[in-house]
Amino acid sequence: MIKMCSLRIKESDYNKIKIIAENNDRSVNKQIERLIKNAIADYEKINGEIKLENNNA
Repeated sequence: MIKMCSLRIKESDYNKIKIIAENNDRSVNKQIERLIKNAIADYEKINGEIKLENNNA
C-alpha cells in the first residue's frame, strides 16, 4: 500500500533535491522515496530491523 503524505521543506532543499533527481533521471517524488529508503536501510544497519505489526506493513 502506498501512503500519501504532505511534506514541508525549505525551498532551497527542494531545489537541491530536484537537481539530484534530474541527475538520476528520477522525479522529485521518486528521489524523496529513495532518500527515505536509504535512511531506513542505514538506520536498520546500525539498530537492527524495524519490526512492524501486520497492520503496519
